[in-house]
Amino acid sequence: MPWSKKEYPNSLKNFMAPVRNKAIEIANALLTEGAPEDRAIAIATSKAEEWAENRSMKIRKDSAPERK
Repeated sequence: MPWSKKEYPNSLKNFMAPVRNKAIEIANALLTEGAPEDRAIAIATSKAEEWAENRSMKIRKDSAPERK
């Protein structure tokens, strides 16, 4: 099932919007390529976190910004 900014996996609810949106984008691409839903979520979450860290972005609503 493709996800959207309004409907997404519960596991993404505590992510900041830009990180959540990136995870949704990645997960949807993986689903299109035939990945199972649970793997798509796991991979997309990891890659979206990495994407945010590389930009020194805050990842979760309840966490401090990442520092390098």
